[in-house]
Amino acid sequence: MDKKRKSNFSVVMHRLKKNKLAMAGLVVIILLFIVALMAPWIMPYDYAEQDYSAVLLKGSREHLLGTDNLGRDILSRLLYGTRISLLMGVLIVAIGATVGILLGSIAGFYGGKVDNFIMRFLDIYQSIPNILLAIALSTSMGPGLKSCVIALGVASFAGYARLIRASILQVRESEYVEAARAINAGDKRILFKHILPNAFSPMIVYITMYIGSSILAAASLSFIGLGAQPPLPEWGAMLSSGRDLMRDYPTLVIYPGCAIMLTVLAFNLFGDGLRDALDPRLKT
Repeated sequence: MDKKRKSNFSVVMHRLKKNKLAMAGLVVIILLFIVALMAPWIMPYDYAEQDYSAVLLKGSREHLLGTDNLGRDILSRLLYGTRISLLMGVLIVAIGATVGILLGSIAGFYGGKVDNFIMRFLDIYQSIPNILLAIALSTSMGPGLKSCVIALGVASFAGYARLIRASILQVRESEYVEAARAINAGDKRILFKHILPNAFSPMIVYITMYIGSSILAAASLSFIGLGAQPPLPEWGAMLSSGRDLMRDYPTLVIYPGCAIMLTVLAFNLFGDGLRDALDPRLKT
């Protein structure tokens, strides 16, 4: 079994390496996580340090990307903002995936009335746009990173539930599942040992791509004041603080905007490549 798993992993990696765009996305993702981990040690200044004698400076040897309207170093804030934005994206996906996989697994495995009840609940739940629901939840809990992450995570679980349910429906009648039932294996063992591992490939791709979407959604809430609060340098909050000055000092919004764009693009490229690598129709 271990040799088979290693063989499958090597095949997926071989296909992935052939996709140059996916590998470029992976390299950017790795670099972003390195920056996030090392941010406190590599940023030249404290991200909250204000110097009113150096307000709205252009790029120089002291401040490579310049300073904002409070004299804070933009490069330092971008570097530390990488940590905040990535953390928010990962936590949002973790919350949504946990709830969604649990509900979707129950619906797909048991079927019948249980499946019908859960799916009708998801139909009603998804009738509300995710971002609108997230704004309502975040507003009710109060602005801040915690409420933003919880709101976006709760608002997104339905997509995970539908995807994992569809995958489980495809594999639950397989021969190895019938064999497990024949030896009186429990529902928990069948679901978590035999069904989920073989139905999880589409979920891996969805999770990878949704991290980028979660970072963008978190930036959107921060932009309207419901996410990260000053002085935290989350990219969306940086965009919001620089929008009033963007006509005269466009770099205040260009730098965080490019950071968001590059991060979302990297996760999308890697997710697309991972989907192609895991597609069973490509197996020879």
